[in-house]
Amino acid sequence: MLLLAIPFGLAIGLVVGSVGGGGAILALPVLVYVLGEPPGPASTASLVVVAIAASAGAFGRARAGLVCWRLALRFSAPAALAALAGALLNEQAGGRLVVLAFIPVMLAAAAGTWRRASALDEGEPDAGCPAVDMRRIVAAGAAVGGLTGFFGVGGGFVIVPLLTVWLGLSFRRAVATSLVIITLTGLAALTSHVLVGSGIDDVGLTAALAGATAVGALIGSALSARMPQAALGRGFALMVACVAALLLVDVVFLGGPPGA
Repeated sequence: MLLLAIPFGLAIGLVVGSVGGGGAILALPVLVYVLGEPPGPASTASLVVVAIAASAGAFGRARAGLVCWRLALRFSAPAALAALAGALLNEQAGGRLVVLAFIPVMLAAAAGTWRRASALDEGEPDAGCPAVDMRRIVAAGAAVGGLTGFFGVGGGFVIVPLLTVWLGLSFRRAVATSLVIITLTGLAALTSHVLVGSGIDDVGLTAALAGATAVGALIGSALSARMPQAALGRGFALMVACVAALLLVDVVFLGGPPGA
């Protein structure tokens, strides 16, 4: 299993580094279906993976001055509180319900990413970090935090569209800021999972996956500057939609997921 974790971790990291999120959308199914983790511990482990990957991906973009730090910190505070509520709900839900509820979230993320990629102008101007109504930030942060806590995801697939459409950031600045927010909310949600008693079954396996994901995120971050962002977004959207379809078939017709 450790050998399997490395290539899958690299692939997840490439996605995170390239498009500013989406790692846990892939990490959760990989942990459950490929690496054999039960859904509950897998959702906790996926938070470790995504927080490490996001912090690695954010490093280069922070050095380039693309992160809106004040917005990231204000966004993360309500997200952390909502993550605790999401984690409590996760403990009450069965593994099959968590995976089944995850499918429409994945499909919505795929649709939103596809629309964002289709509308993307590679030459969009960067007007810097805009002044944003605090009420908008709180609403967006709470929504992302709830998703993060319940599903064990970083929320980047939701954060980037929120930052661009709802809060007015340019695409590249939204990706950079998203990675910082994912790191902070992922750590908050991980703390919430631990506080409600949800642990990690295989620490070594999680460490291997997280380490490989961090390396992949660094590579993806470097490559993304040379690749068309619209093509990356569309490819990610198709991949997420395919994974959602496979999960739906497994849960509805094959009795999955394992360990639920």
